[in-house]
Amino acid sequence: MRVLVVEDEPKMARLLRRGLEESGFVVDATDRGEDAVWMAASSTYDAILLDVMLPGIDGFETCRRLRDAEVWSPVLMLTARGEVEDRVSGLDGGADDYLVKPFAFPELTARVRAVARRGSPERHTEIAVGDLRMDVASRRVWRGETEISLSSTEFCLLEAFMRRPGQVLSRLDLLEAGWNMDYDNKSNVIAVYVGYLRNKIDRPFGREDLETVRRVGYRLRAD
Repeated sequence: MRVLVVEDEPKMARLLRRGLEESGFVVDATDRGEDAVWMAASSTYDAILLDVMLPGIDGFETCRRLRDAEVWSPVLMLTARGEVEDRVSGLDGGADDYLVKPFAFPELTARVRAVARRGSPERHTEIAVGDLRMDVASRRVWRGETEISLSSTEFCLLEAFMRRPGQVLSRLDLLEAGWNMDYDNKSNVIAVYVGYLRNKIDRPFGREDLETVRRVGYRLRAD
């Protein structure tokens, strides 16, 4: 597998490169987010390891620019910042996973392999399911001609539903879409946010498109 490492601290960059290469990965590296964007746009990577604290544009902005450029390689963000707000910012910006420093190297390589297994299917920036439309790049949503205002988490959940219309998404699927996987999956946060979405995309329009599948999860009707 080919991996792009974006890390500006020289010692850490060397350790990452050496450890990944010893684990069988092919590694390219840069210390700037701006360079990472053009490198990832011109080459195909199975995964991108992206540090948050970078000179120039930071890791959050780098990730957003990658997605705006339609680079869909899985992104694993690396940082010493472990606050919930930082994790949410990274995931909302298009990252696939988040690892807080210091970390055990076996966990890092396991996470790289895990995000790489998910692949990088093309994610169109404009999605439509019935009269529900989404522009991922501008983060805007409409029902017919009416624009709907969503929070970042609501937007991420709706995107997950709209990319798989008619399919049942489990609580775990939705936690992956909207929260870091360390989130307590025994809480009722999914039910709460599905309720928020229904109050915005369904009820004002007399619709019941976001369905509950008892004991399994939720789905957005394909029609």
